[in-house]
Order: sequence, then C-alpha cells, then structure tokens
Amino acid sequence: MSGTAQQCISDLRSQLASVLAGKADVIEQVLITLLSGGHLLIEDVPGVGKTTLAHALAASLDSNFGRIQFTADLLPADIIGVEIFDPAERRFVFHAGAIFHHIVLADEINRATPKAQSALLEAMAEGQVTVERETRPLPEPFFVIATQNPLEHMGTYPLPESQLDRFFMRISIGYPDQQAERKVLLGQAGQVRLSKLRPVASWQDIRLAQAAVAALNVSELLLDYLLQLLETSRNGEWLKQGISPRAGRDLLQAARVHAWLAGQDYVTAADVQSVWLPSLAHRVQASGDNEAALMALLESVPVPA
Repeated sequence: MSGTAQQCISDLRSQLASVLAGKADVIEQVLITLLSGGHLLIEDVPGVGKTTLAHALAASLDSNFGRIQFTADLLPADIIGVEIFDPAERRFVFHAGAIFHHIVLADEINRATPKAQSALLEAMAEGQVTVERETRPLPEPFFVIATQNPLEHMGTYPLPESQLDRFFMRISIGYPDQQAERKVLLGQAGQVRLSKLRPVASWQDIRLAQAAVAALNVSELLLDYLLQLLETSRNGEWLKQGISPRAGRDLLQAARVHAWLAGQDYVTAADVQSVWLPSLAHRVQASGDNEAALMALLESVPVPA
C-alpha cells in the first residue's frame, strides 16, 4: 500500500462506509479499537450489519481472516485446535483452530457455553494459546471482533467479567436512517458490496498509524483530569467497583486515537469524553444503569480550563 498513514486510514474509513452506510460514528469506533491494538465487541439485535462490518474490515485489510460461529455445542478445541495422533508418523500432530488468523470473527459469542467462551481468554489477553501443555503464539497482529445479541434473546449466555474486560470497546450499530437504508435496499450498501471490496491498507500501514498516535502530546493537565475521573469512580458513589488501572490506560489510548483521527496533535478532554462510554460501560457495574452512572460520574468532574 502507498501513501501516508492518514491517507490509508482515510481510505479504510471510506471503504467501510460504502458497506455500513450512515454509521460514521460506528466506523470511527472500529478504527479506534483497531489502531489501539484491542479487541471489539459489537452488541446489537440481528440483522443490523454486525457480521457484515467484520467481513468488510477483513476484506479492506491485506490480511487473513477466520470465522468461528459460536453455538451451544461448540468446544474449546473447535476454537483453538487439537492434537490428533498420526499413525504414519507415530506422533501427535497439532491441527490449528480458526483462531490462528490475524482477524477473527467470533460470531454470536454469547450463544456458546462459558466453557467454550473461556477458550478465548488466554488468546485475547496474551496473544497465545496453550494446548496439551504446549504454548503456541498466535499471528501478530491478532484482532478479535466478537458479535453478540442482547441478553434478553433466547439461547444466550452472559459473558463473564473476565471476558468482557478483554474487549477494548463494546459498541452497537443501531438501525440505519432512511437515507442509509435506501442504499441497502437498492444494493448500494450492505452485504452485497462485500464482493467488490479490495485491500486498501496493510498491517504496516496500521503500525505506522499506531506510531503516529503514540507521538501525540498528552499534557499534564489532561492526565490530571483523567486521574481525577479514575479516582472519583472508586469512591463508591456511582459504581460498585471503580474503573481499573487497565481500563484507565485503555481509555487514554482510545482518546489518543480519537484525537489523531480528528487530525489533532494533542489530546483534549473532549477526546476522553467521546470514548468514555464505549470504552468503559461493559467493564463496570453500577446499582442501576451502567451508562447513566458513568455519565453522572463524568459530569461530576470539572473539565480543565
């Protein structure tokens, strides 16, 4: 691929928009997760484009792609692989599972049992899997896009806290507006566009963009604001359990990428506020609604002048 990192990411954004019409904010959240090196959880009702978005991203990057359809009878070995005895060679041979790809779609992840879900824990946290006491590294980079239906749907299992914390962001797509849905109905957007997609960026372009993000200036004033948010979250007024240091680190990283995508050379409080809910709502617990509690917390901390 050629061109600057900004241009490649702009091309990637445009191509994703040709599939997922009218959802610029969703595409931005996908790019933030990708450039942060995290994993993405998309939670929404069936039929709004969760799986299509994952396929579009994989087709737009010069990368390999694996899909795991999570069902109630899925086993950990179906995900990470298994050793099978080869009589000809008189030894066990490892057969890799679908997780051994750069981009992995964990489709309808909450339809599998907790036992199958747990197969992703080591992979998402450490970029490796352990089978029969042997640890095998996964491809680098490694990006999981998981989709799930809301918990009130039949046949779903809630993801444990340890699994949720592996996801950098949790987002929803929502229904399209009339203009975007018109494009879907006419075949100008949506799943029908997937066959026409070609790679517009490589992992080298992603790494260049990540390096540019890392060079952004974060002022002491902004750090003080972020630290005050984290400390306030732990006083027990809004949340049962405060924001963890890992979640705070990820929040700052998401704010960095948000600033870079906007063409800024420094991070502002507005960047932190923009990524506040998708970065944290799935990682905390409140007495009532998580998002409402987080917004009340955010509004209680004054923005630095």
